[in-house]
Amino acid sequence: MPTHAHRTCALLSIGDELVLGQTLDTNSKWLSARLLDLGVRVIEHRTVADDLALQREAIATLASRVDLVISTGGLGPTADDITREALAHAAGDELVEDAAALAEVEAWFARSGRTMPDGNRVQALRPAGGRCLTNERGTAPGLALTITAGPNACDVYCLPGPPHEMQGMFEAFIAPSIRRAPGRTVVARALHTFGMGESAIAGVLGDLMRRDGNPLVGTTASDGVVSCRIRFEGEADEAAAQREVDAMAERVRRLLGDVVFGEGDDTLASVVLDALRARRQTLATAESCTGGMIGQTLTAIPGSSDVYAGGWITYANQMKSSEVGVDPALIERDGAVSRSVVLAMAAGALDAIGPTGGSVDHAIAVSGVAGPGASESKPAGTVWIGLASREGAPEARLFRFPGGRNTVRVRTTQVALALLRRRILGLAERDWLWEAKP
Repeated sequence: MPTHAHRTCALLSIGDELVLGQTLDTNSKWLSARLLDLGVRVIEHRTVADDLALQREAIATLASRVDLVISTGGLGPTADDITREALAHAAGDELVEDAAALAEVEAWFARSGRTMPDGNRVQALRPAGGRCLTNERGTAPGLALTITAGPNACDVYCLPGPPHEMQGMFEAFIAPSIRRAPGRTVVARALHTFGMGESAIAGVLGDLMRRDGNPLVGTTASDGVVSCRIRFEGEADEAAAQREVDAMAERVRRLLGDVVFGEGDDTLASVVLDALRARRQTLATAESCTGGMIGQTLTAIPGSSDVYAGGWITYANQMKSSEVGVDPALIERDGAVSRSVVLAMAAGALDAIGPTGGSVDHAIAVSGVAGPGASESKPAGTVWIGLASREGAPEARLFRFPGGRNTVRVRTTQVALALLRRRILGLAERDWLWEAKP
């Protein structure tokens, strides 16, 4: 196993918590990206509850349509963990106990100084025609089985749900077993943009987005970032396919200009940090309505401390005055959500902190109405974003973000970083999505 080429794959996510929206399915996202790297195109994601009939039907149906099925979840020791039974039923097979898998589960407990509960014995069951996959990171062995339905043979892998365990098992067993079709190549690349809507980008790209194109160009929007996905799929060697994708990426870059901020794993936060680092510059933040989200986004990236000095969550007006020096009279006159106050916040942050206790090179300040506290003149979503720099004039811009409280906070964070990126790189000013004229 396997004995046939893997062209297409379907992903099956299992669990009541996923169907009910209590847990976010991040496994399918990771698996899709990883499989594309290996030249396998994922054509379907399916999510089913902890129900034997639903799982059996899903496995059987998907296995009849694709070359590879990967399921995640349902391999634990409790009554609702029924992936083993579902796989056996789909294959018309019976469950048997795997002695080696049982020994591995027992050894896992022994290493932690415990005796394996009898309930965990079920984790060593597998379809008679399949095999167990060693789990180096948990107690649940994976499963592997080939299902043949007419002329179609499909390799089915069942992996545990915890991402750390799932990823380790994928790299150990599935990645090395992938068989590409002879001469068939899949190469993909993604360019990330910010500042234009998805429809506006489609209008600029025009015929490049025709669905019969190869490379194929498509767009995906998330939290204001629109990613242009470029994929070549066909009969070509990998070098030639990569050249096709690179040439298309260059055409997309030329058409969209400086709204393209990165590609691949780049984020607005990571490109801002890289730009600061390249210029040996530093940054501080003063946040009101975002409650520290800008700082959190920056510090989520390893190594950010060399350019991000820190910041303040100045949620209350008193904090705006005591921490970053905003004149209380200014707040009284113009209100906390105003151009004058956000500029004063940015100026105070610029001078109040630095890696060596001095000033920084840039400061971001935000003040707005993310939820409660809205008024007719300042409805929910009203946000002022201010920038101050050691060189150059300060600026403040007014936005009216749609959506709920968290959406407003996320959009504010993204726009603030995008504005700072343009300032650091010396890019021309532009009109922005959601920008309002004061």
